[in-house]
Order: sequence, then structure tokens, then C-alpha cells
Amino acid sequence: MRGDSPLDGEYFHAEYRIRTGDVAPSMRLRLDAVARYLQDIANDNLDASGVADADPFWIVRRTVIDVHSPISWPGAVHLQRWCGGVSTRWANMRVRMTAHHDTNPFNPDPRPAGLIETEAFWINVNDKGMPSRISDAGFSLLAKSTDEHRLRWSPMNTTPMPESGDDRPHTLRATDFDPFDHMNNAAYWQIAEDEVTGRPHLLDRPFRAVIEYLRPIPQGSSVTVRRDHSDDRVAMWMLLDGQVAATMALSPLPVE
Repeated sequence: MRGDSPLDGEYFHAEYRIRTGDVAPSMRLRLDAVARYLQDIANDNLDASGVADADPFWIVRRTVIDVHSPISWPGAVHLQRWCGGVSTRWANMRVRMTAHHDTNPFNPDPRPAGLIETEAFWINVNDKGMPSRISDAGFSLLAKSTDEHRLRWSPMNTTPMPESGDDRPHTLRATDFDPFDHMNNAAYWQIAEDEVTGRPHLLDRPFRAVIEYLRPIPQGSSVTVRRDHSDDRVAMWMLLDGQVAATMALSPLPVE
């Protein structure tokens, strides 16, 4: 994904201060914090677009996070958002995150500017949660920045799930849920953070993390996480009553 830019050269911009609640003990910006920034800029972009009344409801089907250079605290993160591909009911939204790093007594050494590239497959839905046609105004706006106007879905996490493996239960919390009574996207990434906390070598080089959301996880659910690890990658399946609700993969960043 690195180096791609919108056709019209225009982005939606936002900037957020990195807070201590966004980072790991190593001061690295956590994956769930990246997901929250992506949600924040998506909401801000929709509000500023002029089509929020026509296309108010969107859900994420997949999020890809490519960490080329880590972002850490203290500092500020600048986000640029644009459409990288669109069809009549969904769109790939790109967000480039760069950081200006500050120093303080806790992190006194200068650090290189960070770079994280992301892509999210967003589906336009109606108030019942069913895929819905994007309004003419919304499609026209999204199509300005890309020549891909027949976007199709193709899964990225294709590793078969082992029939049995390293399973652990995951306890859901009240704070994991959004106004639609579904587990929030950022809460899935907290599960990913649990897996990499004891394996810092997975994050010591540029890496790609992908989550694909297959079915919503409502409150009161019993969730099991199945894991498959190797030296340089991890795959996970989030099981809801024995069915796969989401898949996650973290691996070295592909060479482009």
C-alpha cells in the first residue's frame, strides 16, 4: 500500500495528540488505538462530507494495518483519508498516518517520524444492518479519488483454521460494545495486542496486521480465541458458539 495516493490529490485531514492511554508500556502506539483513530477520522470525514444524511450507516468488513515505522508517545499523529476503491455498496478507505514525535523525561531520545498505512473495507448498510446502495452523491464523492469503481470483496486471511489448537477463553467487557450492541472494532484489536505482548519480536520489523470481521459479536456472548503461532507470524480465529466470528493475521510486511 505504501506510496499510493488519491487520483485528485485531495485528502480529508485530521490530527490527534497521542495520549498515554493509547500506548503500550514500551510507548508504542497500540493497534487498538490505531483502530480508534480510524473510527474517529471516519466519523469526522462523514460529518464533513455533506452526505451523512444520505449514507449514515457504515460497518467495517476488514481492516489492514501496515506498520512501516512505529509511532510512539509523546507526539501527534496526522491522518490523511481518501477512497482507494468503490462499488455500489462498499468502499475501500485508505488512511495514511504519520507522526511528529516529541521528547519528554519518559522518552527523552529523538525518534524517526512514524508511518502507518491502513485500508478498511467499509460496507454501506441501512438501519437494519443490511448492505445498501450508496447514494448517487456519496458514490460521486468517493469515486473522485480512485479509478477503481467496481470494487470486489476477496478475503486476505485464508489460512485454514486448525481443527484443534491453542485455545483460550476471552472475557467480554461492557466497554467493548458500541451503540449497535456489537463488539466495537477497536476491541478486536485489543485481543490482537494480548497475543503480541509476550512476543515483541513480531513487532521489531515492519509488519502487517489484518482483521476480517465475519459476524457481529453481541453482549453476553461466549468467545474463544484459537491461536496458531510460528517464529515470525501469528494467526487467530475468534469463535462465537463454535462459529468463526473474525480472523486475524500478523506477519512481516510484504516487500513491494
